[in-house]
Amino acid sequence: MTKDTTTQWTSTKKAAEQLGIGMRTLYRLIDEGQVPAYKFGRVIRLKQDEVDAFVDKARVQPGSLEHLYPKVVDGDAS
Repeated sequence: MTKDTTTQWTSTKKAAEQLGIGMRTLYRLIDEGQVPAYKFGRVIRLKQDEVDAFVDKARVQPGSLEHLYPKVVDGDAS
């Protein structure tokens, strides 16, 4: 049995589109070390599985956004 060790590479443009963010934001995430990237000459590429891992790691846990919406106060039906 052979293991497939082919790495799927993606461009910064495609990664930014996949994440729904701008190029500037992607470069910031790369610079901060949140998304691994590789430079080959002048070209920056990302491993698709590492982009997917970043997405999985960024998942919002249920109950973690309570600070974003106010609690209902008696008499306030909004």
